[in-house]
Amino acid sequence: MSTALFRKPLCSALVLFNKTLHRCPEKRRYAIKSGILERVVAAFQSISGDAGVSLGDTVREQHGRDESVHRCHPPDVVVFPRSVEEVSALAKICHHHRLPIIPFGTGTGLEGGVGAVRGGVCFSMRKMDQVLDLHQEDFDVTVEPGVTRKALNSYLRDTGLWFPVDPGADASLCGMAATSASGTNAVRYGTMRENVLNLEVVLADGTVLHTAGRGRRSRKTSAGYNLTNLFVGSEGTLGVLTKATLRLYGIPETMVSAVCSFPSVQAAVDSTVQVLQAGVPIARIEFLDDVMIDACNRFNSLSYPVAPTLFLEFHGSTRSLEEQVAITEEIAKDNGGSDFSWAQDEESRGRLWKARHDAWYAALALRPGCKAYATDVCVPLSCLPEVVVATKKDLIRNGLTGPIAGHVGDGNFHCIMVLDPNDQEEVGQVHQFTERLARRALAMDGTCTGEHGVGLGKRVLLREEVGPLAIEVMQGLKATLDPKNLMNPGKVFPRFKSHLLPLCL
Repeated sequence: MSTALFRKPLCSALVLFNKTLHRCPEKRRYAIKSGILERVVAAFQSISGDAGVSLGDTVREQHGRDESVHRCHPPDVVVFPRSVEEVSALAKICHHHRLPIIPFGTGTGLEGGVGAVRGGVCFSMRKMDQVLDLHQEDFDVTVEPGVTRKALNSYLRDTGLWFPVDPGADASLCGMAATSASGTNAVRYGTMRENVLNLEVVLADGTVLHTAGRGRRSRKTSAGYNLTNLFVGSEGTLGVLTKATLRLYGIPETMVSAVCSFPSVQAAVDSTVQVLQAGVPIARIEFLDDVMIDACNRFNSLSYPVAPTLFLEFHGSTRSLEEQVAITEEIAKDNGGSDFSWAQDEESRGRLWKARHDAWYAALALRPGCKAYATDVCVPLSCLPEVVVATKKDLIRNGLTGPIAGHVGDGNFHCIMVLDPNDQEEVGQVHQFTERLARRALAMDGTCTGEHGVGLGKRVLLREEVGPLAIEVMQGLKATLDPKNLMNPGKVFPRFKSHLLPLCL
């Protein structure tokens, strides 16, 4: 499914899934030549202080990997800027010495997007963790890149507002913007792409750009090119995000959750389509297949029927929810839905959703000691039953463990591939399966990545998805903003003609 995750010669999956998974080499040579390294470290320290620069092996290794299966690629130096002014000054030094810049938020990515594949300098943004401007009456807020999703919602707790985009992990909000993250609430509230109003970005040469104009935060605009959405999903390849202005929403008066079993995948998806067609503003509608439900039952000592299952959530006033719930229950029953469970108070809703929230760990528990990789295809909703059924047949035919969980409301689903990294034959089978799955989605007018991003793992598939002309346009935009190819090099594009001087050993 990818070039770096499962590429055959040289960087094959047999290397990436082997015993060194998630570990860095014991003796790591610096990519930056020693004389240059000493000079730039001194310059960095003059800007961010001694405590703001680290050459320690442990720190470098922590910043050379994310939550994916991709091999650790430590940077040569990690810097911890405290302000946009420091980010700009540090970037200017890197630009002068032609050193790669790799932005780092919380390291919760799933496609190897933070690995310093060409060495260079990691910009860890954790010290920039302030909520800067909250406009309650306008439903927007501006945050620094170290602010996480949970931290923002904690800050907003007494305002009656919240930020609903929820990818699962407590990711940094600018990191979520960089990968165009979404998650379980996207069916109602949209992805990061719909919820970012403005960005402050430090470009490779240290220039500071405000994508919608300094301080602008209108809900809509038709003024010029949409530079904000150019940087949303750019995965650190165009600049360092140093501020994000985000849309907020009122906390719903009432929330009701439900779970329902179905006789088939088709029945579950048909129910989803009909609920959306009926105009029910459902907040979350998640799908777990029978294998995943069985795993969740075992992991959490639950007793859900082992069948294709929908987890649903409704937000609104008490009166509106009564109608939403009645319509949804009727549609589900018409499609063979049964074993309804409903929950309204927070504790009961938490128990009901526990199976979905723990799906990753439940899948891993199927094979203790193994590792997991999550696929991330997305197809038009009408194609979802066909692609899920074909995928399940593929898994069974090849004897692979890959329970399915998905955001069925927008056609995005994940196979959590559980495999033994020491079994080279199985690793090869998973490689072939993930490529088949991605190309199956592309053949149905879908995408190889709904929310995880391209990173290292889907660079070749991106080209297949958008075509060579679109890749050339993207590369032209990058060449304009980052002509030396310093920003997170090696990611997104299969190849990028770099003007980087040969500083790497």
